[in-house]
Amino acid sequence: MSKDANVSRRSRREFMKTAGIVSAGMTVGSVLSTAPAVHAAGSDVIKVGLVGCGGRGMGSLVDRLKVGDAIQIVALGDLDRTRAMRRVEELANLEEAKGKVDLTPDRIFGGFDSYKMVTDLSDTVLIASPAGFHPDHYLHAVEKGKHVFVEKPFCVDAEGYRRCMKANQLAEEKGLTVCAGFQRRHQEKYIQWISRIHAGEIGDILSTRMHWNGGSGGAGRPARADEPELRFQLRCWYVFNWLCGDHNVEQHCHNLDVGNWIHGKGDPLAHPVSCFGTGGRQVRKSPKFQPQQSGNIFDHHYVEYKYADGSFMHAMCRQQPNVFNYVCEQVSGTKGSGECRAWEPVCWVQPTGGNRWEYPRRNPPVTEYVQEHIDQTEAIRKGERLHFGWSAATSSMTAVMGRMATYSGQEIKWEDAVAKGITLFPYDQELTDDTPPPITFGPDGTYEHTVAIPGEYDPFDPT
Repeated sequence: MSKDANVSRRSRREFMKTAGIVSAGMTVGSVLSTAPAVHAAGSDVIKVGLVGCGGRGMGSLVDRLKVGDAIQIVALGDLDRTRAMRRVEELANLEEAKGKVDLTPDRIFGGFDSYKMVTDLSDTVLIASPAGFHPDHYLHAVEKGKHVFVEKPFCVDAEGYRRCMKANQLAEEKGLTVCAGFQRRHQEKYIQWISRIHAGEIGDILSTRMHWNGGSGGAGRPARADEPELRFQLRCWYVFNWLCGDHNVEQHCHNLDVGNWIHGKGDPLAHPVSCFGTGGRQVRKSPKFQPQQSGNIFDHHYVEYKYADGSFMHAMCRQQPNVFNYVCEQVSGTKGSGECRAWEPVCWVQPTGGNRWEYPRRNPPVTEYVQEHIDQTEAIRKGERLHFGWSAATSSMTAVMGRMATYSGQEIKWEDAVAKGITLFPYDQELTDDTPPPITFGPDGTYEHTVAIPGEYDPFDPT
């Protein structure tokens, strides 16, 4: 069961004050344990809807179908209804989907408001839209009283974070389950590894090292003839920071979540108090990339985070081809060290002068991607408490703070980042195909003029 359930009344209250979203009469204490289950426990079919029918959304949907019977897919929504219709055809050919899909044309939605129709028809909403949309899609779902699974990251900027924390509080008050695409929190290997660290097997934590150094993933796609600029950027959302947050937010957030988990000793509101770093783009502005494919994100980041207890997290991520790849989490303590890799049979703790522990299982029967859906489904059926929204939003904001540091070249304080960080996503604007996106082509036909320049970029001033 989620350790997010263990947030104290005091720590939540202090956090919500920092985030600036506590209002008179708002309860911040633990209410889920006494709230009635939103979905009746037992044999009732759980109706599931998907918002965002891209690759990750379809992956989440298939993983949800693997949790057992009494699951029914009842609605799909995407900015492009044609893509949602294609997913219906794919589901028809999946063994896991047999007897679990009830989709008719009137429950396949397209457009910017499609998430609202999907939410209305569902007991549980899977949100896999581009990351910039996550805060409002999440908040809408809990306002409607729905259980929610939100893909990572939860937010791309401070305003999105504040909205997510408002949704977290509302979900808790309503007794809703919240699960997140931070699958390591459900992975037995990581759970055992970190439990040993928290048990003191390597002493007090001095530092962690987080790496996601991979290839050139996240390239955009060539523009289509007569395609509106907003639609193009939404289709190539990964290379625009107002939609993905930059790759240190969209991808590296996994490692940072593990870091907060380790340093916070299970406190889901644990976060660094400050950071500074460096970053830039060399490959993405190369002539090998078409201007539309390079977007305006960096291709490398390095950030040093400091926690309140004086420990540090060193975080490096890179998206460049033909270079050394390395994805792992490492920890150093006063009495030993440890390392874990998500996709390799590497997971160990080595106390100084003691016996080395290694995770024994190489092929777990259930992947962590399915396990997170099992955990949420079981919690719904049993009326149990499950709320990963607190840690997911906090880890996403940790990544946002790191981006603020690499873009600006300045030291960033957590309180300043949360309260004053620049807003990238147009939250309160009603979007249509004709809406100008937050960034546009420059005179040279590229987005280079929107790329942050360390030493000049102000992470608190939108101008």
